[in-house]
Amino acid sequence: MNCIDIDEKSIRKEKPEDLVMALAEAKADAIMKKLNRTAQVEDISRSTLLITADTVVVYQGTIREKPTSAEEARQFIRDYSGGSGKVVGSVVVTNLVTGSRKGGWESAEVYFLDIPDEVIDSLIEEGITFNVAGGLMLEHPLILPLVDTVVGTADCVMGLSKTLTEKLMQEALVESMV
Repeated sequence: MNCIDIDEKSIRKEKPEDLVMALAEAKADAIMKKLNRTAQVEDISRSTLLITADTVVVYQGTIREKPTSAEEARQFIRDYSGGSGKVVGSVVVTNLVTGSRKGGWESAEVYFLDIPDEVIDSLIEEGITFNVAGGLMLEHPLILPLVDTVVGTADCVMGLSKTLTEKLMQEALVESMV
């Protein structure tokens, strides 16, 4: 669910790494603007950090975001069946007092077994496929048994790399103490 006012489709970059960074930064900007409008920034302590993120899937060199139709979702999932997709995820940590930012991205490759048509139909009927980049959730009970291998971390695939987030938080906290 997107509770901030940005038009993700208006932000375009050729490289997936640049796109996810631009989207995470746009989300941070929108939240900062909303906080400033409601005058909540004065109540924020020196160590308060805002974490924003974004994820896309790259399939055969094409960036995939959330599917916009049942046909597109079906095609995405069929393409992954017996194949793979590369997940690229960004994290941006913003110090809400200083406004300084630390950001980075990670990627992981997911290899799938064959995905039966019944599973594809169930995912589309459930609607979850329209809420996630590339149309699939690694942790979904119908998909998890069909994941052959993950090269990288599962948390990167799921949308928020724990290692990258912790690193950026540490950097932002150290900077705020200087």
